[in-house]
Amino acid sequence: MSSPIPTNHGRRKFLQTTGAAAASAAIGLPMLATPRRASAAEKLVVVSWGGNYRTAVEEALVRPFEKEFGVAVTLVDTPDLAKVKAQVMTKNVEWDVFDAVGPMAMTGSKAGYWETLDPALFDRNDLVAPMTKEAVPFYGFTGGIFWDAKKFPEGKAPQTFADYFDVTKFPGKRTLRNRASETLEIALLADGVAPDKMYPLDVPRAFKALERIKPHIAKWVDQTPQTTSLVETGEVDYSYTYATRAKASQESGKPTQFSFKQNLIGLEYLVVLKGAPNKANAMKYVQFALRPDRQAALMDLHGNTPASKKARALMKPEVSKWLSDPQNKNNLLSNDAWWADHYDELTLKFKEWVLS
Repeated sequence: MSSPIPTNHGRRKFLQTTGAAAASAAIGLPMLATPRRASAAEKLVVVSWGGNYRTAVEEALVRPFEKEFGVAVTLVDTPDLAKVKAQVMTKNVEWDVFDAVGPMAMTGSKAGYWETLDPALFDRNDLVAPMTKEAVPFYGFTGGIFWDAKKFPEGKAPQTFADYFDVTKFPGKRTLRNRASETLEIALLADGVAPDKMYPLDVPRAFKALERIKPHIAKWVDQTPQTTSLVETGEVDYSYTYATRAKASQESGKPTQFSFKQNLIGLEYLVVLKGAPNKANAMKYVQFALRPDRQAALMDLHGNTPASKKARALMKPEVSKWLSDPQNKNNLLSNDAWWADHYDELTLKFKEWVLS
């Protein structure tokens, strides 16, 4: 049976927790794994998202984890649920920890792809969204529109999803993600569906809206780093990306901008593959990644909303400008529970549509 799935209320609480960090910087957790010197054979494979995201994970999690536990960590780019299914079904599992957006995580739970997580590994009172039997919240992410401000000054670039689909007012090449989740919601927001009326998704209406924009999509993006690099190199005019990617772009000196006028908000989770070859180390890593000090270090680099309440007090104040506004009624919170029941079906339908 699938594990209980967080309610919209739980996810909303996650995004509205803006001042709930504990004053204490204490990082102790129940059953915290004890550092030890491991043999050279100790290893772990973590699937992450590439680009500056990968760099941040290496700096804030991987290198400190290797130092503290003596485990050699290999990072693999771009989580892919189809590859998880193939590994689990053939019992030839090569990956250990999987960094999954909500629809992937919950669909994998329903399909039985993940190991059960011991709740005692985590301070559940410190989590700003509930964990499930197999998935623990990692952070909240913010998706929105990105452009080159030197090329498109104030008022000349789309800033809402309706703008993004208005190719008359805002002509030019665009990107969208090569996946049903996020993309179908963006299409419906662009078509005038109110965020609080989004689910269940009106799938025919979403595809009808996508048909209008399809000729103007220069790239259906699989590799997340391309959501910003294609704008930076001038290959596209605008892109759908994430606040974290925009933060990295600006900090590298690029004249880029990101809109907070309308955002798609989602939760990221950490899970461990069923039959993971390095299961014990995987559990240590997931616990380590939820420690407030590690959460703060990672989110300072990412610009995402941490899953640990205590981490907020440890983060740099200037990072807060990259967090979405929970009071913005134009924003949409992804419904992972709905996607758990429709992910496989709509992923296939969407992939076929993109190629048609």
